[in-house]
Amino acid sequence: MRMRTTAVAVSGAVALSALAVPAAQAFDSHQGRTKITKVVVNGGKDLVVGTSRTRFVITVTGTDPKGIKEGIALVWHGKKYDPAHIDGLIAPQDEPTCVKVDATTGTCKVVVEADPRGFRNSTAGTWKVLAGLLAKGSAEDHVVTDKYKTVKVKRAARLTVNASPEPVKKGKALTVAGALTRANWETRKYAGYTGQPVKLQFKKKGASAYTTVKTVKTDARGKLKATVKASADGTFRYVFAGSSTTPAVTSAGDAVDVR
Repeated sequence: MRMRTTAVAVSGAVALSALAVPAAQAFDSHQGRTKITKVVVNGGKDLVVGTSRTRFVITVTGTDPKGIKEGIALVWHGKKYDPAHIDGLIAPQDEPTCVKVDATTGTCKVVVEADPRGFRNSTAGTWKVLAGLLAKGSAEDHVVTDKYKTVKVKRAARLTVNASPEPVKKGKALTVAGALTRANWETRKYAGYTGQPVKLQFKKKGASAYTTVKTVKTDARGKLKATVKASADGTFRYVFAGSSTTPAVTSAGDAVDVR
């Protein structure tokens, strides 16, 4: 029997319709000597989801005396792994591919897709990873665990900067504006991220690194505004360190001409 996962979106909520594994309909199922030894999600990085579908790779490595035949992996959010309690699912889109490492070890690559149309903004943060393997030469030996590890699923962010006036006289006031926005999964648009500390940084012309000038907070619309004294030609940028639900992001640089 092949291991398959089917995700179905119903009325905007993601529900799990089926996951069949050999000789088991329950999860956290184990028979024989099949073992999972390693699961890597997106190369160890957080899953950052914007306003459109995004694909990620999960690799599942394991062992069995007869070798590894198939694998499965997905990322989910909810109280427990059943259709009534899942409120977010990042599921496989293609048949997983497995490669033999040695006589007893195999690694399976699973491509999963995040579709923000099925997500609620409140679910951003920690999600759980389900992983499973099926042994070769048997219709029964397998291992499936619905909470093998956790991963952060975050709302993508954007950050802008604009220094004015340009050019500016030395010693005069310079206003550095910007905006921090992040993906709203429910509207599938970007909206202001309010009340967040953002660093304003400056790199003098000819210098190799930025230095922090001050830290400002975004307003109710995610807007940023800082006033500094023009001192020398250089480039300004804003830097957001990220949060538990939103990744770090750095704006492009805006060069100023001080005369």
